[in-house]
Amino acid sequence: MSQLSPELYARLRDHGQEHLLFGWDRLSIEAQVGFEAELAKIDFAALKRLHASRDTAPAALPPRELIAPIPVRPRTVPAAVHAAGEESLRRGEVAVLLVAGGQGSRLGFDKPKGMFPVAPVTNASLFRIHCEKVLALSRRYACSVPLLVMTSLATHAETEAYFHAQGFFGLPREDVYFFQQGTMPAVDIATGRILLEAPGQLFLSPNGHGGTLTALAETGMLDELESRGIRHVFYFQVDNPLVKVCDPAFLGTHVTVGSAASSKVVYKEDPSEKVGVLAVIAGRCTIIEYSDMPAEMAEEREADGRLRFRAGNPAIHLFDVGFLRRVTSTGGLTYHIARKKVAYFDPDTERVISPTSENALKFELFIFDALPLADRWVVVETSRAEEFAPLKNATGADSPDSARQALMRLHADWLESAGISVPRGTDGNPEHPVEISPLFALDAKECRSKVSPQLLITGPTYLE
Repeated sequence: MSQLSPELYARLRDHGQEHLLFGWDRLSIEAQVGFEAELAKIDFAALKRLHASRDTAPAALPPRELIAPIPVRPRTVPAAVHAAGEESLRRGEVAVLLVAGGQGSRLGFDKPKGMFPVAPVTNASLFRIHCEKVLALSRRYACSVPLLVMTSLATHAETEAYFHAQGFFGLPREDVYFFQQGTMPAVDIATGRILLEAPGQLFLSPNGHGGTLTALAETGMLDELESRGIRHVFYFQVDNPLVKVCDPAFLGTHVTVGSAASSKVVYKEDPSEKVGVLAVIAGRCTIIEYSDMPAEMAEEREADGRLRFRAGNPAIHLFDVGFLRRVTSTGGLTYHIARKKVAYFDPDTERVISPTSENALKFELFIFDALPLADRWVVVETSRAEEFAPLKNATGADSPDSARQALMRLHADWLESAGISVPRGTDGNPEHPVEISPLFALDAKECRSKVSPQLLITGPTYLE
């Protein structure tokens, strides 16, 4: 039996967390060692402070007159700006950060969401589509583009095994990094006691998408990026197959402005659309969650009828590495508290309790809390049709069907710009599945330079 360190026991006792040691004597030596290491990493004082603030209302929005629409740059840029982005890629200054910690449970898929087959002809997975974009970029610009894949406790092993089985989709093994998002213990609302899932097993939950940034520092990824001369990190989420990975126009704008944190936006057309909106508050770039925006503010319109606060957030960002270092080293992100219903193991009754109402607090970091910390920032418009088709629901909007249709429409547009006739239905969707591999073309211009003018679309069509 492993002996618990006196220092750790004293910390547990001082913070009223001795219940976590229930069943210690029944654990294997390996389990005891692992559990002790896990307990040693917990900041009990910080958890106590978070629990004490549980009834504190979240900061309210300032008065309406202090909130302004965000200035948005057009997606078309001067040639010199585009060239600046391409030159940054050629110099090997850019890494890609793929956020892939989620599972596909809402899609009825029992694997990491990145493994979901979404391509309309080949059924290529989200991971394959994104990785082939990175590979195509490295070939186009004769550069190394490190790919950082952020996983979670639930998806890490399966994701890594999948990449190995797929030969890293042609990417150099040394350019692919896997790192795990952090976790936070859930605590009892009433007492602040950390909840157990089982004896010797904490109830842990992911620490939010903002945990992506803190994990970069905690896992040594920032050190690795700096050693490789990386200056910019392109951030996006795995569930959006349309993302223009390291779009040179976006990158060039970020570089020429000297931005610390840059964001793309898609314009909202419906005030009830459930997407956060970028706005200016106290001169800082800020995202207002759709649930926090007053209805009357969401419905404000310009003279031309467009929504005043329309800069929707598709979660596509560029971060300066120095900015990420500053944010993660100074504790710039603060935890948000969510009340949840959590089944837990109760040491007092020695059974699992399934509560009928909210009994637990979970703690999350939000990545958009980093944006107001940037002294220099820039926001760029992108087209929903070209770059935003998230995969979140099993049916209806933002589903596999809608994502596949978006991919087909985009690729049909590319082919039509090259003079190829693509039969379409009355709904605008191609009559036959159409798919263009990123290894064939990353954009309409490249497609025009490669596609054969004799191409006929008479059935499912795949260009690779």
